[in-house]
Amino acid sequence: MTHGRRCGRGSCGRGSVGLWLWALGVGLWAWGLGHSVAAQGVSREEALAAVYPGASIRAEQVFLTAAQMKQVAARAGAESASALVARYLATRNGQSVGRAYVDTHTVRTKQESLLISLDASGHVMRVDVTAFLEPSEYRAPEPWLGQYKGRGLDDDLTVNRAIRPIAGATLTTRAANSAVRRVLAIDETLRATGDGR
Repeated sequence: MTHGRRCGRGSCGRGSVGLWLWALGVGLWAWGLGHSVAAQGVSREEALAAVYPGASIRAEQVFLTAAQMKQVAARAGAESASALVARYLATRNGQSVGRAYVDTHTVRTKQESLLISLDASGHVMRVDVTAFLEPSEYRAPEPWLGQYKGRGLDDDLTVNRAIRPIAGATLTTRAANSAVRRVLAIDETLRATGDGR
């Protein structure tokens, strides 16, 4: 007596096809999960801890006045996306050691968020990608973002001057450079009006 299923015409291998389809579905799900995790980038908490080790970090929101927004646009050469500014204040032993700003903007058709960390004098310490929803091949690599370290806001802080371009990712470089210039202008404006901390 034989136990199990007999193979009739066209019935053999159905189980293996089903198993193959299941495996394909699991593989696609895992790829999608990995893709979405990669899109997130480094967390803000990780980036802040790396830039300001041992510092106390406090999140705050600042509303720019119409006059401040106009001043920021003039200094940055780029419009402010919003009057609402999200930033983090870093202090150590009661002294300010820097400020980090979140800048979310559109690269091509989807958004990118950068955490731009400044020292107490308002120069860039580090730029971190915390979210990138465009295809990953357009994401700016860390060495490219490292060009901003130590930079302040001046006329040379543009792509093809102090900042090298990325071949095939022109929109990414423009968006990132505009974000850094915007954050430096916001910080400069807030410090000039006593809100820099």
